[in-house]
Amino acid sequence: MLYIMRHGKTDWNALHKLQGRTDIPLNDEGRKMAREAAVACRDIHFDICYCSPLIRAKETAEILLKDRGIPVIPDDRLMEMGFGSYEGCENSFSIPDLNVNVLFFHPEKYVADNGAESLDELYSRTGAFLDELVYPQLKENKDILIVGHGAANSCIVCQVREIPVEQYWSAGIENCKLMKLI
Repeated sequence: MLYIMRHGKTDWNALHKLQGRTDIPLNDEGRKMAREAAVACRDIHFDICYCSPLIRAKETAEILLKDRGIPVIPDDRLMEMGFGSYEGCENSFSIPDLNVNVLFFHPEKYVADNGAESLDELYSRTGAFLDELVYPQLKENKDILIVGHGAANSCIVCQVREIPVEQYWSAGIENCKLMKLI
């Protein structure tokens, strides 16, 4: 089985700031969400957990799997999509003509700028992660958990479920909600 989860909430989530690769920790609500998810998931078997190396994802995975003896392995390919100079932008949707907003409303038309990562780059690195680690382990009947971020997780969901880029956000990646992919 393959499962995926987005990290718990952060102060930047609460402020509606674009986080991207900015390494923001969980806030108290995010830690509580992870503890609640741990209770909800306690009877689900995982052989291994891969997570983003960013602290909000890593801390979520560690809280979720505390005392379960399941290895938590950070992998850079699970890092959140880089938003370049847009990281830290608060309430981006209220700023007219801000290019990064195209990603959220019309991902198929998004062209990265200002140091941001393109969707092609994100698909490439998460696709390599799936091909090199996940799919071979699934063939060995391993139960895998991925703990990551909104955009990166959406990219993985789209690839696994063969969802077109126009429906990139259709999975609705909520904080600390476990999703079974396979």
